[in-house]
Amino acid sequence: MTRVLVVDDEPQIVRALVINLKARGYEVDAAHDGASALELAAARHPDVVLLDLGLPDMDGTEVIRGLRGWTKVPIIILSARQNSDEKVQALDVGADDYVTKPFGMDELLARLRAAVRRGAPVGLEAESATVTTASFTVDLAAKRVSRDGKDIRLTPTEWHLLEVLVRNSGRLVSQKQLLQEVWGPAYGTESNYLRVYMAQLRRKLEVDPSAPKHFVTEPGMGYRFEL
Repeated sequence: MTRVLVVDDEPQIVRALVINLKARGYEVDAAHDGASALELAAARHPDVVLLDLGLPDMDGTEVIRGLRGWTKVPIIILSARQNSDEKVQALDVGADDYVTKPFGMDELLARLRAAVRRGAPVGLEAESATVTTASFTVDLAAKRVSRDGKDIRLTPTEWHLLEVLVRNSGRLVSQKQLLQEVWGPAYGTESNYLRVYMAQLRRKLEVDPSAPKHFVTEPGMGYRFEL
């Protein structure tokens, strides 16, 4: 059974999450501050963490750093903060996804299921993964992309960008992370590079580049690859 750790100092939100998650068969632990969250995570080993950034004893980013010191458990941020810089910071220190309060329970549960799938032991094998969407197929081992049975030619930069997104399928990848992984550690703010190359990938791979289904933009934060 999947175990969820809920970390939030608002009793009403915690109560609503616990009721909804338990009703759907999840085991749930709850913490109201960062220190308790870190202790519970070490003792109970959750499969996914739902974490508020505004905790009474420490900022949520410190909890993320504490968890990332020993575990790769998926972390979904739940926060009312609207500042995109704070969202990006949380992603850069190790969060996997970000849901803004107030949120719909159906959306949160979908994000949670996706996070649990990504955190499962079975997944994309680094050397032999093939990812198939309704529109195209990516062979990570052979470094090939095909659409309607025909190979699609990508530039080295387009391929590298695609590879990073596919290996993080379903996960929100921040602009900074993409820039540094594709162009190098000296690049972190050149978001215009991403806009240009994402547009090229969409033209080559999306059925309707103006309404992309697979290469999704999260405004001000980053991009998400969806199957």
